[in-house]
Amino acid sequence: MSFENLTVLVVDDEEAMREVLRQRLTSWGAKVLLAADAAEARRQLAAAPVDAVITDVMLPDASGIELLREVRGEMPDLPVVVITAHGAVDLAVDAMKEGAQDFLTKPLSYDQLQSVLEETQRELGRRRSARDLASDLDREETRFGELVGTSPAMREVYQRIREAAPTDAAVLISGESGTGKELTARTLHAHSGRAGEELVAINTAAIPKELMESEIFGHEKGAFTGATGTRRGCFELAHGGTLFLDEIAEMPLELQPKLLRVLEDGKVRRLGGAHEHRFDVRLLAATNKDPREAVEKGLLREDLYYRINVFHVELPPLRRRREDVPLLAQHLLDRFNAKHKTAIEGLDEDSRVLLRDYDWPGNVRELRNVVERAVVIAKEGWIQPSHLPPYVTAGAPVAAGGVARLDAGMSIAEAEKLLILRTLENTGHNKAEAARQLGVDVKTVRNKLKRYGLMDG
Repeated sequence: MSFENLTVLVVDDEEAMREVLRQRLTSWGAKVLLAADAAEARRQLAAAPVDAVITDVMLPDASGIELLREVRGEMPDLPVVVITAHGAVDLAVDAMKEGAQDFLTKPLSYDQLQSVLEETQRELGRRRSARDLASDLDREETRFGELVGTSPAMREVYQRIREAAPTDAAVLISGESGTGKELTARTLHAHSGRAGEELVAINTAAIPKELMESEIFGHEKGAFTGATGTRRGCFELAHGGTLFLDEIAEMPLELQPKLLRVLEDGKVRRLGGAHEHRFDVRLLAATNKDPREAVEKGLLREDLYYRINVFHVELPPLRRRREDVPLLAQHLLDRFNAKHKTAIEGLDEDSRVLLRDYDWPGNVRELRNVVERAVVIAKEGWIQPSHLPPYVTAGAPVAAGGVARLDAGMSIAEAEKLLILRTLENTGHNKAEAARQLGVDVKTVRNKLKRYGLMDG
């Protein structure tokens, strides 16, 4: 391995030792700075960036351990290798306690020194990548509202949002489960003229059919058994602001003409009420189905489709914007470090490749769960493949015929999750068809997805 990008400060009071190390490190491609004592080492560190320090334990004006302590106090990420002619165990223990990268005895093993510097260079590469990602996250073009990504697909999404947000026109957001439809709705609202007003979000797939009408239109006291008081519906609650109807294609067909009439009239009558209430609401709707297919299959009325589809924002699945995965992962690491009080610095290269190459049937929501799991397990340092679920590190390959291949080392729960997610992917995320192929009830599939944190949204 070449060390041409590495600058090493050698601190030793013996001129011959300094010269030997200078020649050896220079032959490996490193840039070398020299210091005969701790005072000169401090001046060198203040004058120029240094990637690693090699210091003798015995210095004329201080001990190498004291210099190590100073360096770690001011530059905690700077690796320090301590060397000595006296291989005392207590010195080695003290050095490692103070955070030394390694402790080597004279005469030096240059193979061992080279290994230490190789790890130093890998660490610098990891830090450089993490800094680059952090820098990218600070750039305005990297994110839009709560959405993150720089891929062409996401730049197109940002453009659609910029066109639609300032208007009061209805927007239909489509995309697979976990692609960020609610985040898109929040971004549209935040960049609209209604940003200072309420955003009311309703998931029509999560409300029991018998309560749906009351949830949307409201009810008066006594309108039905259990209606012990007056309740405003979501249109009244969102008056002046934005109403987001998630999974619109899951709304019962018998309610869709009523919804259309309310949208056309701008007035709503509560269940059991005699008066109509005017409202001023900007409508956003979302579905995890292809909207045209939903119309053709009779899941979404065509007239309602045209009413809510003035603008259409289609969110790409994560597997079609793999270049965004490292950026999204770093964004999530920052969030979960704050949430769990951990000190994860970033992904190592192997983990970054594994996350980028995985297909993410659960999209960004699944990535979020995987990253949070890794943060909790690792707690500090770098996310390594051992911190990732087996189905991600195995690449979750699919065998011929579309059957998920289960690998040794997986738990039964992980194998079950992989089988369910792969079956859903193969059925175009049709839960009923996936349930049929798996030989279970569709409610079982929904409950499993809720447990994984991957229910529609």
